[in-house]
Amino acid sequence: MAAKTTFEEKADCDPLNALALSSMAFLKADQDQTMALNALNETYNIANTQLEAAKKSSKVYGYFSGYYNYLKKKDGSSPTDVTATIPTTETTRPSANYPPNSVLRAHVLKAECCLQIAILQLLQESVMGYVKCGLNLRRAYSSYSYVWSEYQKMGADHLAFMDSDTISGVKFGIGSVHLVLSALPAKILKAVSAFGWQPNKKYGFVLLNECRQSKRVRSSMATIMLLAYYTAAISFAPQIMADVYKKTAMDILLDAQKYHPNSAVFLFFAGRMARNGLDLPLSTQSFLYAAEISRGEWAEVAVTNSCRFEMAINHMLTGNWNHAAATFEYLYEQQYWSAAFCRYAQGACYEMMGDRTEAILIFAEIPQLVVKKLGGRLSDIDSYVLRKITMFQKSGYQNLDFYAPILEYMCIWNLFPYVSPELLTHALNRIQRGLAAIQKCENLEQEQRMMELAPDAPMPDYFDERASLLVIKASILNVLGRPEDTTLDINWVLDHKECILQDTWTVPYALWEAGVSCWSLDLKNKSRQVWEMALDHGKHDFEHRLAVRLNLALTHTEELGYTNPKPEPIDDKKRFSVALDQPSSINSITSSS
Repeated sequence: MAAKTTFEEKADCDPLNALALSSMAFLKADQDQTMALNALNETYNIANTQLEAAKKSSKVYGYFSGYYNYLKKKDGSSPTDVTATIPTTETTRPSANYPPNSVLRAHVLKAECCLQIAILQLLQESVMGYVKCGLNLRRAYSSYSYVWSEYQKMGADHLAFMDSDTISGVKFGIGSVHLVLSALPAKILKAVSAFGWQPNKKYGFVLLNECRQSKRVRSSMATIMLLAYYTAAISFAPQIMADVYKKTAMDILLDAQKYHPNSAVFLFFAGRMARNGLDLPLSTQSFLYAAEISRGEWAEVAVTNSCRFEMAINHMLTGNWNHAAATFEYLYEQQYWSAAFCRYAQGACYEMMGDRTEAILIFAEIPQLVVKKLGGRLSDIDSYVLRKITMFQKSGYQNLDFYAPILEYMCIWNLFPYVSPELLTHALNRIQRGLAAIQKCENLEQEQRMMELAPDAPMPDYFDERASLLVIKASILNVLGRPEDTTLDINWVLDHKECILQDTWTVPYALWEAGVSCWSLDLKNKSRQVWEMALDHGKHDFEHRLAVRLNLALTHTEELGYTNPKPEPIDDKKRFSVALDQPSSINSITSSS
């Protein structure tokens, strides 16, 4: 809180203080993104104004300097003038040939505003958000590149012209731009690549680690950026990325906690990393401690709500549905993230506990909680929740046995890898009961149709419900180490994709699970091919979330050298099989446009 007060004193005129204050708003943007964006835009304007003022003063200085030199020449300067005969070496350029340090710093501050705005837009997980993210990254990179080129021209004596904190800022910025760009979905990255520049993830890691180890003004932000990337990458695809990044992330976290043992931010990451290490009690303890030490601080509400959301996830992972429901109710009252989703998750937890009456009462409130934003559109999560409630209401909530709402969310968010085998077996039994209920209902409807000639009743249509349950089942089987058992379930979804009209997300997510199955069986070329097939699908729930996941996985397969192209279509179905193939074979994967 003391830091916030200090920065506020000069934030309206000094871009350095303004950026510090804006960065604080950025770190708690999960609670109020609009406030963070406004603060960053205001800081950008202050830094830009400083640069414009520097240009004007430079022109005035140039005019008077030129006029003074003209007068000296007119009067005749002495050839023995000491100042006129001092030679300049080739290794050291006069400082007048470099922009002032204040100008370079203003460029870095302006660029970081664009960078942080881009990251917030990336988190919106929408097409427009990704496009704006790419444009702001380009603006940021333009300013960073200018400062970086001047830094390189200065050579070994750069500290005579540029302070260490500005160097720290430019390394943080360029490294972050490369890292964020590398995480963009393939479609958006292609559009960004049209500008003529490509991300270099390894270069980004190098610069961020240099910044982190320098212990200068942007070292902590570099640490946060690295931890955010590693934890996000692992959580998006734990079965693929955990072994790649877990040790590196833990080493960085432990180093950060040596210097900041009571940092709520690093304790939050400790909770995420403990979950990645399957230590859920330690994870929950870390989130509790982070929330506790943030009391009375500037980010108390943001940190507390973020930690409570993560604790709700941990309660779900341990099957503690009662505590999870209570936590989601608290978050709903706090209007955290999406009020509609928090209420939906609360009702879904009651459904898992068998309290269907309470679940239905909560579900009935949700349509009034959905709020349009992002240019009049619904956010991805609100759109998903509203559509699920509409499906429940279509049968008057009579067909809730055909759904597993909270398990579906856990499947989409890839949370099953953190669940114990015993609880996964219980979840699998719940899915089997749902599939049996659908089969029973279909049999009854078919029997009724057989009693009439040209019946008016339509054919049974439970393709969406069955597809959702089968994708959840495949995900659970993969985590339980039974990838060979997923073939029939995944192929049913792929064979009936034309009949799946509501839960269209099930088709690309089924292909994701197919790739995970292949990965587990060491058919990594086939994993790549199946994941590329998933990229062909669009306009479904959480399309961009899946696209980021696929990008991470596909990039990793390329780094490992698995680059066999996707096979050409040879029949009219998209099918996949893992049961009979050898690692070198790709004949069982076929595709159609």
